[in-house]
Amino acid sequence: MASQFIKVMLDMLSVQGNVRDKWENRHPKIFWRGRDSSRERLKLIEISRQYPDLFNVSLTNFFFFRNEMEKYGPTSKHVSFYDFFDYKYQINLDGTVAAYRFPYLLAGGSLVFKQDSKYYEFFYNNLKSNMHYIPIKQDLSDLIEKIKWAVENDEEAKTIGMHGRDFANDNLLPKNIFCYHVQLFNEYSKKVTSTVEIVEGMEMVKSSRREKCNCNYNMKDEL
Repeated sequence: MASQFIKVMLDMLSVQGNVRDKWENRHPKIFWRGRDSSRERLKLIEISRQYPDLFNVSLTNFFFFRNEMEKYGPTSKHVSFYDFFDYKYQINLDGTVAAYRFPYLLAGGSLVFKQDSKYYEFFYNNLKSNMHYIPIKQDLSDLIEKIKWAVENDEEAKTIGMHGRDFANDNLLPKNIFCYHVQLFNEYSKKVTSTVEIVEGMEMVKSSRREKCNCNYNMKDEL
């Protein structure tokens, strides 16, 4: 688990360390690459063709909608994630689950448009719409309106992008993820009413030290 936390930290910090352009020098378009793992991703391609001056988006491969490749293709080659941040605007769209890239989009300092979603991750309850990101409807019907607002209100858009980056730095590094899980398992243990049975093959892992976790997450009431 420690190696996973280190990887998350390196990924988060490497995004910021490899952002080449300041806000003022980034292209005022939404940039997106991804596979065809939801109908809304295909919808994004349709919208972009109507407003090519606002988008640089493309599918990278087809799996779920191969019978529609002719309509929504051609595909584009994969690009470095760092290249995303040559653009002012990013969009976070669900795939088969919540899009894992959201924390990294926030870390890059671009303005993130986040699709309304039935999925959630542990940090969603602490995010504030229109402060850390711009919310858009699940069917993307208000996306153009929101992008045009961002173009016309560049300083406000920049500020929201910076707030999103600060949120990632303050809440999404490995220590924060570890702290959340400490709190989660502590709360879960209070719900356990049956006797915990130790079965063959289980091994007790003893900690060589005990540290207090002072996190204060606004946890979703899923337990």
